[in-house]
Amino acid sequence: MRSLYRTCLLAVLLLFAPLSFGNDQQVTEQLIQAMFPKATVIGDKTHKAPVPVRPVYQLNEVIGYAFESNDLVDLSGFSGERINLLIGIDTQGNFAGLELLHHHEPIFLHGLGEQPLLDFINQYRGHSVADRFIIGSTTANNSDGTLYFDGITKATVSVIVANDTILNSALKVARGKLAEFAQQAPAAINPDIFENMAWAELLEAKLVRQWQIDQPEVEEALGTRLEDFPDQQLNLTEQENNHIRLYYAYLNPPTVGRNLLGEHEYQQLLARLKPGEHAIAVMSEGFYPYLSEDFRPGTVPSRISLIQKGLPIPIRDTNFYERGALTLTKGAPQLDNLHVFRIRPQAGFNPSTPMQMQLIVDLAKNHLVRESASFSDDYSLPEHFFNAVEVENSANNTPIWLNIWQSRIGQIVILLIALALVSVAFAKQHTLSRNHRLFHAFRWSFLTFTLFFIGFYAQGQLSVVNIFTVLLALFDGFKLDVFLLDPIIFILWLYTFISLFLVGRGLFCGWLCPFGALQEMLAWLAKRLHIKQVTEPYSLHRKLNKLKYVIVIVLLGLSFYSLTAAEKAAEVEPFKTAITLVFVRHWPFVLYAVLLLGMGMFIHKFYCRYLCPLGAGLAVLGKFKIFALLTRRKECGSPCQLCRHRCEIGAIKKDGNIDYDECIQCLECIVIYHDTEQCAPAKVALKRAKAGARIASNAVQLSNP
Repeated sequence: MRSLYRTCLLAVLLLFAPLSFGNDQQVTEQLIQAMFPKATVIGDKTHKAPVPVRPVYQLNEVIGYAFESNDLVDLSGFSGERINLLIGIDTQGNFAGLELLHHHEPIFLHGLGEQPLLDFINQYRGHSVADRFIIGSTTANNSDGTLYFDGITKATVSVIVANDTILNSALKVARGKLAEFAQQAPAAINPDIFENMAWAELLEAKLVRQWQIDQPEVEEALGTRLEDFPDQQLNLTEQENNHIRLYYAYLNPPTVGRNLLGEHEYQQLLARLKPGEHAIAVMSEGFYPYLSEDFRPGTVPSRISLIQKGLPIPIRDTNFYERGALTLTKGAPQLDNLHVFRIRPQAGFNPSTPMQMQLIVDLAKNHLVRESASFSDDYSLPEHFFNAVEVENSANNTPIWLNIWQSRIGQIVILLIALALVSVAFAKQHTLSRNHRLFHAFRWSFLTFTLFFIGFYAQGQLSVVNIFTVLLALFDGFKLDVFLLDPIIFILWLYTFISLFLVGRGLFCGWLCPFGALQEMLAWLAKRLHIKQVTEPYSLHRKLNKLKYVIVIVLLGLSFYSLTAAEKAAEVEPFKTAITLVFVRHWPFVLYAVLLLGMGMFIHKFYCRYLCPLGAGLAVLGKFKIFALLTRRKECGSPCQLCRHRCEIGAIKKDGNIDYDECIQCLECIVIYHDTEQCAPAKVALKRAKAGARIASNAVQLSNP
């Protein structure tokens, strides 16, 4: 019967496949026609060309090209799948249109909706591939080709992937099809070419460029005097020789890099660069620095850029000098703003081709009026520095995750410090819990950090979706790059996974889950408001505990059938609504999350105990833990039941043993364990010890009248 069903299904698919293809083809041509209203003919895709595009004609004249990004780049989104776009550019290199064909980004499918992604993509329409795009900046757009696009809050990874997908594919088509953007064959550095040169010789040979822009030149370009910008804190002097002086150099050739940095630093730089990457050093002095005040190490500078063949070459700071002072060759100016910038292989940079360094002077007269001007300087290197290499037509995989990690280094450091702190607290839990005031101050401080920093700010709420994404990846070809796209989620998952096999699920559920922290805070508020707490019978509690395991099994099974369906069903988790989107969502989702939080004010952590599929999945892995850190006394459970009654999560059995599958390791039972005012066995033991001490003292006094 099953084989008959498969045969019929295959026959239906084969029958309708041509119709489906025809429909897709027709829809695609309609989209291209909308991008190029004057088009009379839309050509077939040129699969054999260096770049697979569809030429668009007006009569016999080519007016543009349409292409799918999936044919040109292979950049995985947050879901592990590519964002496929239909892109049109005209013969001047301007974006004629962009259409979203396919994506599987969860934040848009089941959270924000697709409209924010569509709005972001539409920002490129009408702009040139030669423009320089900076995402997520509040700076106003300038007239020098630098464009500051709005990003999308809560969807940073998806935005970065979409931006790189658009630019990498469009630049590849521009270089392959448009004459003004065409590049000669790339060149490789000849490592055998080296000539020992001092600073003055490097300047004279123009291997290090000294570029000076005087104050009158800047004022002429701005159309106003620099004194008209009182709030800019320009380093102007009363002398007439106020200027901006930039020094920059391409570092890869030994004659430049070794002479400028020294042998040791040069080798360190080469070791840091990946194959095909380039480095350029920049520093400046004068009244206007080349780095803006809000520049962060590891990011893209907004005031300078590199231009080649009319196209921008993206440069990003390498943080090369983050550990110590700057030291260049003798005779070089020792300035404190020297940075080494990285050029990625996919940028299309050819060091043997002339290039231009561009500086943007952007000044604000007040909060409403800004003036800007751009300046450029030519730079080229001797031909004998290079060996020509053959052009590779295959698309490069961009290590997007590395850019993301560098841009979020501050969040990463703070998170690592916090994880180290909670690890020490767990290892020293008996020492910490002896002082209950200190312990409670630490715990509530950490829960606040978890909710506001890990949850609302860094967007580090783990989800059951992550579990079946990993499982599917194991069956479908595991790609680590996909999971590295969000450093906070990756670090938390790695830490949680390790802790599961050490102490069980409690370290995450009780300390690192933002939604769990929110529930605990609301439970505290409920007590302060004297809301009566519901204590369900133990037998009912044990039955309800199993519900979350049923939910996680259903979700996992559904994920192997349809990942999209599983992600929709995973809305049983209120995490996205409450933490990721901070309740800014359609009302049914908000109502559901509020109801769960409301239930938690009557039944302590109701969602965590009975519904959370993530907690259930972690509990299964937590069964293989090595350590059971929660110390028990022989009197626990018989006769003493204090900890069981005080355990709000209901994880202590009648016999006094801990149910680690349900325990969130809040450590309250350990606080009681060390408190002789609460723990009955400890109180009795203390009384006996004091009585024994008194008897011993009396005996000593009697023996020594």
